[in-house]
Amino acid sequence: MGRYSRLRQIRRMDPERDFEQIFRWITQYEFPWDYAQGVSIAFLRDYGVPRISQLLDRTQEFERAGQKRYDDTVLFGYEMSVEGFDSERGRAAARHLNRIHGTYRIPNDDYRYVLATTVVGPKRWIDRFGWRPLCAQENQALALVGHKMATMMGIEGAPRTMAGFEKLLDDYEAEMFAYDPANHRVANATFRVMAAWYPAALRPALARFSLALLDEPLLRALGFPQQPAWLRTSAARALRLRSAFVRLTPARPESRPGLAAPRSYPFGYTLDDLGPAWAQHRPLKPLPCEDAS
Repeated sequence: MGRYSRLRQIRRMDPERDFEQIFRWITQYEFPWDYAQGVSIAFLRDYGVPRISQLLDRTQEFERAGQKRYDDTVLFGYEMSVEGFDSERGRAAARHLNRIHGTYRIPNDDYRYVLATTVVGPKRWIDRFGWRPLCAQENQALALVGHKMATMMGIEGAPRTMAGFEKLLDDYEAEMFAYDPANHRVANATFRVMAAWYPAALRPALARFSLALLDEPLLRALGFPQQPAWLRTSAARALRLRSAFVRLTPARPESRPGLAAPRSYPFGYTLDDLGPAWAQHRPLKPLPCEDAS
Protein backbone atom coordinates (compact mmCIF):
# COMPACT_ATOMS: atom_id res chain seq x y z
CA MET A 1 0.00 0.00 0.00
CA GLY A 2 1.43 3.38 -1.01
CA ARG A 3 2.01 6.11 1.55
CA TYR A 4 -0.77 8.29 0.05
CA SER A 5 -3.25 5.50 -0.77
CA ARG A 6 -5.57 6.18 2.17
CA LEU A 7 -5.46 9.92 1.57
CA ARG A 8 -6.75 9.34 -1.97
CA GLN A 9 -9.57 7.18 -0.58
CA ILE A 10 -10.43 9.71 2.12
CA ARG A 11 -10.71 12.52 -0.41
CA ARG A 12 -13.41 10.51 -2.21
CA MET A 13 -15.40 9.93 0.99
CA ASP A 14 -18.27 11.91 2.49
CA PRO A 15 -17.36 12.98 6.08
CA GLU A 16 -21.04 13.30 7.04
CA ARG A 17 -21.51 9.61 6.25
CA ASP A 18 -18.01 8.21 6.78
CA PHE A 19 -16.61 10.26 9.68
CA GLU A 20 -16.14 7.20 11.91
CA GLN A 21 -14.06 5.34 9.31
CA ILE A 22 -12.00 8.44 8.59
CA PHE A 23 -11.45 8.92 12.33
CA ARG A 24 -10.19 5.34 12.70
CA TRP A 25 -7.78 5.81 9.83
CA ILE A 26 -6.47 9.08 11.32
CA THR A 27 -5.98 7.71 14.83
CA GLN A 28 -4.86 4.14 14.11
CA TYR A 29 -3.18 4.18 10.69
CA GLU A 30 -2.22 7.57 9.28
CA PHE A 31 -1.16 9.46 12.43
CA PRO A 32 -1.30 7.23 15.54
CA TRP A 33 1.78 8.75 17.22
CA ASP A 34 0.97 12.32 16.23
CA TYR A 35 -2.65 12.00 17.31
CA ALA A 36 -1.49 10.79 20.74
CA GLN A 37 0.85 13.80 21.07
CA GLY A 38 -2.01 16.13 20.18
CA VAL A 39 -4.14 14.55 22.89
CA SER A 40 -1.31 15.07 25.40
CA ILE A 41 -1.21 18.76 24.45
CA ALA A 42 -4.98 18.85 24.92
CA PHE A 43 -4.52 17.65 28.50
CA LEU A 44 -2.14 20.53 29.21
CA ARG A 45 -4.39 23.16 27.62
CA ASP A 46 -7.22 22.12 29.93
CA TYR A 47 -5.05 23.04 32.91
CA GLY A 48 -4.65 26.64 31.72
CA VAL A 49 -8.23 27.31 32.92
CA PRO A 50 -8.17 27.64 36.74
CA ARG A 51 -11.75 26.44 37.16
CA ILE A 52 -10.83 23.16 35.46
CA SER A 53 -7.46 22.65 37.11
CA GLN A 54 -8.86 23.42 40.57
CA LEU A 55 -11.39 20.61 40.19
CA LEU A 56 -8.69 18.20 38.99
CA ASP A 57 -6.43 19.33 41.83
CA ARG A 58 -9.16 18.64 44.41
CA THR A 59 -9.75 15.13 43.10
CA GLN A 60 -5.99 14.36 43.28
CA GLU A 61 -6.49 11.86 40.45
CA PHE A 62 -3.29 12.85 38.68
CA GLU A 63 -1.30 12.93 41.90
CA ARG A 64 -2.44 9.51 43.13
CA ALA A 65 -2.92 7.62 39.86
CA GLY A 66 -1.77 9.85 37.02
CA GLN A 67 -0.95 7.07 34.55
CA LYS A 68 -4.33 5.43 35.08
CA ARG A 69 -6.11 8.77 34.68
CA TYR A 70 -4.26 9.35 31.42
CA ASP A 71 -4.92 5.83 30.12
CA ASP A 72 -8.58 5.94 31.08
CA THR A 73 -9.18 9.17 29.15
CA VAL A 74 -7.62 7.69 26.01
CA LEU A 75 -9.45 4.39 26.44
CA PHE A 76 -12.84 6.06 26.80
CA GLY A 77 -12.36 7.62 23.37
CA TYR A 78 -11.34 4.23 21.99
CA GLU A 79 -14.28 2.38 23.57
CA MET A 80 -16.78 4.90 22.28
CA SER A 81 -15.50 4.75 18.70
CA VAL A 82 -14.00 1.29 18.06
CA GLU A 83 -17.28 -0.40 17.05
CA GLY A 84 -19.10 2.82 16.17
CA PHE A 85 -20.51 5.53 18.42
CA ASP A 86 -24.03 4.16 18.05
CA SER A 87 -23.00 0.57 18.83
CA GLU A 88 -23.89 -0.89 22.22
CA ARG A 89 -20.20 -0.81 23.15
CA GLY A 90 -19.94 2.85 22.26
CA ARG A 91 -23.10 3.77 24.14
CA ALA A 92 -22.05 1.75 27.20
CA ALA A 93 -18.76 3.66 27.35
CA ALA A 94 -20.58 6.99 27.07
CA ARG A 95 -23.01 6.03 29.86
CA HIS A 96 -20.10 5.09 32.12
CA LEU A 97 -18.27 8.33 31.31
CA ASN A 98 -21.38 10.37 32.05
CA ARG A 99 -21.77 8.49 35.33
CA ILE A 100 -18.28 9.59 36.39
CA HIS A 101 -18.78 13.21 35.39
CA GLY A 102 -22.23 13.32 36.95
CA THR A 103 -20.85 13.61 40.48
CA TYR A 104 -19.25 16.99 39.71
CA ARG A 105 -20.85 20.35 38.96
CA ILE A 106 -19.11 21.14 35.69
CA PRO A 107 -20.36 24.13 33.65
CA ASN A 108 -21.37 23.39 30.08
CA ASP A 109 -18.81 25.93 28.85
CA ASP A 110 -16.00 23.91 30.45
CA TYR A 111 -17.28 20.69 28.92
CA ARG A 112 -17.33 22.34 25.49
CA TYR A 113 -13.82 23.72 25.93
CA VAL A 114 -12.33 20.38 27.04
CA LEU A 115 -14.03 18.74 24.06
CA ALA A 116 -12.59 21.43 21.77
CA THR A 117 -9.07 20.73 23.02
CA THR A 118 -9.42 17.07 22.03
CA VAL A 119 -10.57 18.07 18.53
CA VAL A 120 -8.23 21.00 17.87
CA GLY A 121 -5.15 19.75 19.73
CA PRO A 122 -4.50 16.75 17.44
CA LYS A 123 -5.43 18.78 14.34
CA ARG A 124 -2.91 21.52 15.09
CA TRP A 125 -0.18 19.07 16.07
CA ILE A 126 -0.61 17.01 12.89
CA ASP A 127 -0.66 20.10 10.68
CA ARG A 128 2.53 21.34 12.34
CA PHE A 129 4.49 18.12 12.84
CA GLY A 130 2.72 15.30 10.98
CA TRP A 131 4.12 13.70 7.83
CA ARG A 132 1.41 15.59 5.94
CA PRO A 133 -1.33 18.04 6.97
CA LEU A 134 -4.90 16.88 7.38
CA CYS A 135 -7.13 17.21 4.33
CA ALA A 136 -10.55 18.90 4.39
CA GLN A 137 -12.39 15.58 4.81
CA GLU A 138 -10.22 14.62 7.80
CA ASN A 139 -10.75 17.99 9.47
CA GLN A 140 -14.50 17.66 9.05
CA ALA A 141 -14.46 14.08 10.34
CA LEU A 142 -12.62 15.12 13.52
CA ALA A 143 -15.15 17.91 14.08
CA LEU A 144 -18.09 15.53 13.56
CA VAL A 145 -16.59 13.05 16.03
CA GLY A 146 -16.41 15.89 18.56
CA HIS A 147 -20.03 16.85 17.84
CA LYS A 148 -21.15 13.23 18.19
CA MET A 149 -19.41 12.91 21.55
CA ALA A 150 -21.09 16.13 22.68
CA THR A 151 -24.48 14.69 21.73
CA MET A 152 -23.82 11.50 23.68
CA MET A 153 -22.56 13.41 26.73
CA GLY A 154 -25.31 16.03 26.73
CA ILE A 155 -22.92 18.92 26.00
CA GLU A 156 -24.90 21.79 24.50
CA GLY A 157 -23.79 24.11 21.72
CA ALA A 158 -20.90 22.06 20.31
CA PRO A 159 -19.86 23.08 16.78
CA ARG A 160 -20.01 20.78 13.76
CA THR A 161 -17.01 22.23 11.94
CA MET A 162 -13.29 22.48 12.65
CA ALA A 163 -13.44 26.25 12.21
CA GLY A 164 -16.17 26.36 14.87
CA PHE A 165 -14.12 24.28 17.31
CA GLU A 166 -11.01 26.39 16.70
CA LYS A 167 -12.91 29.62 17.33
CA LEU A 168 -14.48 28.16 20.47
CA LEU A 169 -11.05 27.13 21.79
CA ASP A 170 -9.28 30.39 20.94
CA ASP A 171 -12.06 32.61 22.32
CA TYR A 172 -12.34 30.60 25.54
CA GLU A 173 -8.60 30.65 26.15
CA ALA A 174 -8.42 34.41 25.53
CA GLU A 175 -11.08 34.88 28.21
CA MET A 176 -10.25 32.15 30.73
CA PHE A 177 -6.49 31.44 30.63
CA ALA A 178 -4.91 32.70 33.87
CA TYR A 179 -2.25 31.47 36.24
CA ASP A 180 -3.32 29.60 39.36
CA PRO A 181 -1.17 27.38 41.62
CA ALA A 182 -3.54 24.49 40.87
CA ASN A 183 -2.67 24.80 37.15
CA HIS A 184 1.00 24.28 37.93
CA ARG A 185 0.41 21.38 40.33
CA VAL A 186 -1.77 19.41 37.92
CA ALA A 187 0.54 20.12 34.97
CA ASN A 188 3.55 18.99 37.01
CA ALA A 189 1.77 15.76 37.93
CA THR A 190 1.00 15.14 34.25
CA PHE A 191 4.60 15.83 33.21
CA ARG A 192 5.73 13.28 35.82
CA VAL A 193 3.46 10.69 34.20
CA MET A 194 4.85 11.41 30.73
CA ALA A 195 8.47 11.52 31.96
CA ALA A 196 8.08 8.08 33.50
CA TRP A 197 7.72 6.63 29.98
CA TYR A 198 11.44 7.27 29.36
CA PRO A 199 14.76 6.35 31.04
CA ALA A 200 15.54 8.49 34.08
CA ALA A 201 18.67 9.99 32.51
CA LEU A 202 16.63 11.45 29.64
CA ARG A 203 13.79 12.94 31.68
CA PRO A 204 15.21 16.44 32.41
CA ALA A 205 16.06 17.00 28.74
CA LEU A 206 12.69 15.65 27.60
CA ALA A 207 10.89 17.93 30.05
CA ARG A 208 12.60 20.98 28.51
CA PHE A 209 11.93 19.61 25.02
CA SER A 210 8.22 19.34 25.85
CA LEU A 211 8.06 22.87 27.26
CA ALA A 212 9.76 24.17 24.12
CA LEU A 213 6.75 23.00 22.08
CA LEU A 214 4.17 24.94 24.13
CA ASP A 215 2.97 28.42 23.20
CA GLU A 216 3.61 31.38 25.46
CA PRO A 217 0.00 31.94 26.68
CA LEU A 218 -0.19 28.30 27.82
CA LEU A 219 3.22 28.45 29.52
CA ARG A 220 2.19 31.60 31.41
CA ALA A 221 -1.08 30.02 32.54
CA LEU A 222 0.74 26.90 33.74
CA GLY A 223 3.49 28.87 35.48
CA PHE A 224 6.41 27.59 33.37
CA PRO A 225 9.13 29.75 31.83
CA GLN A 226 9.40 30.15 28.09
CA GLN A 227 12.31 28.14 26.72
CA PRO A 228 15.10 29.84 24.76
CA ALA A 229 14.64 30.38 21.03
CA TRP A 230 17.40 27.93 20.08
CA LEU A 231 15.65 25.14 21.98
CA ARG A 232 12.24 25.92 20.49
CA THR A 233 13.75 25.87 17.01
CA SER A 234 15.68 22.65 17.68
CA ALA A 235 12.60 20.87 19.07
CA ALA A 236 10.50 21.82 16.05
CA ARG A 237 13.24 20.75 13.64
CA ALA A 238 13.64 17.39 15.38
CA LEU A 239 9.95 16.66 14.98
CA ARG A 240 9.94 17.73 11.36
CA LEU A 241 12.89 15.44 10.69
CA ARG A 242 10.85 12.61 12.15
CA SER A 243 7.90 13.49 9.90
CA ALA A 244 10.18 13.55 6.84
CA PHE A 245 11.36 10.03 7.71
CA VAL A 246 7.80 8.76 8.26
CA ARG A 247 6.80 10.20 4.87
CA LEU A 248 9.30 7.85 3.22
CA THR A 249 8.02 4.70 4.97
CA PRO A 250 5.19 2.46 3.69
CA ALA A 251 1.65 3.02 4.87
CA ARG A 252 0.59 1.01 7.91
CA PRO A 253 -1.25 -2.15 6.76
CA GLU A 254 -4.82 -2.78 7.89
CA SER A 255 -3.61 -5.73 9.98
CA ARG A 256 -1.41 -3.48 12.15
CA PRO A 257 -3.35 -0.61 13.72
CA GLY A 258 -1.19 1.74 15.74
CA LEU A 259 -2.70 1.08 19.15
CA ALA A 260 -0.38 1.65 22.11
CA ALA A 261 -0.87 -0.80 24.97
CA PRO A 262 -2.22 1.06 28.02
CA ARG A 263 0.44 0.95 30.72
CA SER A 264 -2.10 0.70 33.54
CA TYR A 265 -3.65 -2.51 32.18
CA PRO A 266 -0.91 -4.93 31.09
CA PHE A 267 -3.35 -7.85 31.34
CA GLY A 268 -6.33 -6.13 29.75
CA TYR A 269 -9.27 -4.19 31.12
CA THR A 270 -13.06 -4.10 31.30
CA LEU A 271 -15.19 -1.00 31.00
CA ASP A 272 -15.76 -0.91 34.77
CA ASP A 273 -11.99 -0.69 35.29
CA LEU A 274 -11.99 2.75 33.67
CA GLY A 275 -12.39 5.68 36.01
CA PRO A 276 -12.36 5.78 39.81
CA ALA A 277 -13.65 2.75 41.69
CA TRP A 278 -16.47 4.69 43.35
CA ALA A 279 -18.08 5.31 39.95
CA GLN A 280 -19.20 1.68 39.75
CA HIS A 281 -21.61 2.30 42.64
CA ARG A 282 -23.39 5.24 41.01
CA PRO A 283 -26.51 4.60 38.90
CA LEU A 284 -26.24 4.50 35.13
CA LYS A 285 -28.53 6.86 33.25
CA PRO A 286 -29.69 6.74 29.63
CA LEU A 287 -27.83 8.91 27.16
CA PRO A 288 -29.53 12.19 26.17
CA CYS A 289 -30.24 10.73 22.71
CA GLU A 290 -31.81 7.66 24.35
CA ASP A 291 -34.00 9.87 26.54
CA ALA A 292 -35.18 11.69 23.43
CA SER A 293 -36.14 8.44 21.77
